[in-house]
Amino acid sequence: MTDRMHEFSDAASLASALADEVAARLAAALRDRGTASIAVSGGSTPKKFFEALSTRDIDWSKVTVTLVDERFVPADSDRSNHRLVQTHLLKDKAANARFLPLFYDVASIQDAADKATEETAGIDNPFDVVILGMGNDGHTASFFPHGNNLAQAIDLSGPRGVLTMRADGAGEERLTFSFASLSDARFLALHIEGQGKKDVLDQAKAGSDENEMPIRAVLNRAATPVDIYWAP
Repeated sequence: MTDRMHEFSDAASLASALADEVAARLAAALRDRGTASIAVSGGSTPKKFFEALSTRDIDWSKVTVTLVDERFVPADSDRSNHRLVQTHLLKDKAANARFLPLFYDVASIQDAADKATEETAGIDNPFDVVILGMGNDGHTASFFPHGNNLAQAIDLSGPRGVLTMRADGAGEERLTFSFASLSDARFLALHIEGQGKKDVLDQAKAGSDENEMPIRAVLNRAATPVDIYWAP
């Protein structure tokens, strides 16, 4: 699959440009189908992008926001992607969006995955927008190198929905949408910043082992061209 590189001079310029593009994609979906959907990633990188997107003037009341992946921690945890999105995206104009979490306070992480799969099943397929990040180990979503459910997670013939992941590099157990759920998004972006991440991306492109660097599955097999947004 092809990818398209968009380079910016700084993180603020990237955040503004990506917010403009995403808002345009969501607005187009609203015009075409009356609803729109976006799945976003956590970590520190997307904060500026979330802040910019929250100010864009679209009919957020008809937009469903969910997470690409989540740690199995309560929503008020400092480690929660839910909390990150609540703080930086679901405010201003975007406060009216419908948010579907992946974490649920249930007996087990598998119960949470089942509940999240059920709750998100009503989102139209494919997603209108998916924003991925990438770790220095080459993981994306919660597709971690040698994760216990990695083969299932990156299998495009597998079911849509949310599954669990444990890996040495993951810290907490994770909940993650399967690659089958994400790969055909109408707009599929990889948002990375810093020379270190660019070097990791170049390393991923130079090799083929998806277990070693799962971002390769996205770059090699996504059904949609991957738009890479990068700033130093």
